[in-house]
Amino acid sequence: MTTLDTATMDSDTASRAVGRTRARARPRRTELAAFLRSRRERITPEDVGMPPGIRRRTPGLRREEVAQLAGIGVTWYTWLEQGRPINASPQVLDAVARTLRLDATEREHLYHLAEVPDATVGGESECLPEDLQGIVDALVPLPAAVANGRCDVLAWNAAYAAVFPHVVAAPPGERNFLLISFTLPPCCNPIANLEETAAGNVAVFRHRYSRHLGEPGWKNLVRRLQDASPEFARLWASHDVATPGPSVRVFRHHAAGHIRTRTTVMDVGSSPETRLIVYTPSDERSRERIDRLLADPGAAALDHRH
Repeated sequence: MTTLDTATMDSDTASRAVGRTRARARPRRTELAAFLRSRRERITPEDVGMPPGIRRRTPGLRREEVAQLAGIGVTWYTWLEQGRPINASPQVLDAVARTLRLDATEREHLYHLAEVPDATVGGESECLPEDLQGIVDALVPLPAAVANGRCDVLAWNAAYAAVFPHVVAAPPGERNFLLISFTLPPCCNPIANLEETAAGNVAVFRHRYSRHLGEPGWKNLVRRLQDASPEFARLWASHDVATPGPSVRVFRHHAAGHIRTRTTVMDVGSSPETRLIVYTPSDERSRERIDRLLADPGAAALDHRH
């Protein structure tokens, strides 16, 4: 085979690969176009403080009005709504989302269809099902919490707050169980058997991370963990992956002592990657210690002093 033949074959292979990529992207672009049109058509000029005008051929705002309100070019927005293969920045998508009055779920859907990483998706701002907090509260005396794929703790009950005061006392945006477990000193760390569970925790996290490659929120969390914890950096570099499952966790509480539990993880079907985590005491002594913390909130709230 000549060099020319080889080059021709390589060119044909590359062309076919590009064609397959474009074919896969076409349905997503079509869906994006239909979604934007439907959101635009539900907003009237009066909703955004504009005069209604006359002889409107379609309901809702015109494309040029959306572009004007969002502060972007009319041609660019028209191409976006037509599903053309253009690249949209997060800033532009944010402006479009605000103009079209998208809620949190719609905004996430917009970013997904446009194939743009969204730094806010998966954080504490995500909306939880209305009845979920009541379900979590009803599980007392079992500690229970709701977390997302990044291990941000989004909701919890009184038993969880009693056993994990460091987590619930953290400021909003810092209630991340992975971050707390790898950065607190041993005397304050809530996980007593971290040496046994750390590798598995990181492997499960990396498995979830593979679905969010390039997303700023996930990248920032990994960077923080690597900078703060040599142990996390070592485990992360191993590239081990695993799926979550039941596990034995031993927690350390400064007032009650060690609490041994078995975890049960259940997906919250209406919220992607959100899960309910329930900690069941493994022995009577652990159960009694949780009951004691619930009966004496003052003891549970006591902070460890160095």
